[in-house]
Amino acid sequence: MKIYALALALAAIASPALASGNHAGGHGEKMAVGEPGDKSKVTQTIRVTMRETEDGKMLYQPAVIKVRKDQTVKISIKNAGESDHEFVLDQEDKILEHKKVMEKFPEMEHADPNSIRLAARQSGEIIWKFTTGGEFKFACLIPGHYEAGMHGDVTVAGK
Repeated sequence: MKIYALALALAAIASPALASGNHAGGHGEKMAVGEPGDKSKVTQTIRVTMRETEDGKMLYQPAVIKVRKDQTVKISIKNAGESDHEFVLDQEDKILEHKKVMEKFPEMEHADPNSIRLAARQSGEIIWKFTTGGEFKFACLIPGHYEAGMHGDVTVAGK
């Protein structure tokens, strides 16, 4: 536990990626990509599967998600693979900054409402309200997974 706390402290000091929040307490309520949603206001369920292929690729299916601004969705995520995977939803620059921190601290765990880490054959969900239109990303930031193809795109269209 002390090593985990030290890693978080060093990551916060060493990287601007954590300036808007920390992994012990999560990001603040509002982010460019949106905010945690109210389960009673979900208008759509998006099912996402994470898995590896025999040739070493790591994938999300689907790898493209389209939603509307101000829509609240349930992202139902299943890890159909044989190793741990993550689903982290954010702006592309924030994803890439966070990826660099994860390369330094691969055992870092997240407590952010815009992300989930699942062990093999496990399932979970994220309830999210997309408050801003634009292009965003989702990715697995476990070292090597992004490079193996584990990232996707989110398009948030105006109403």
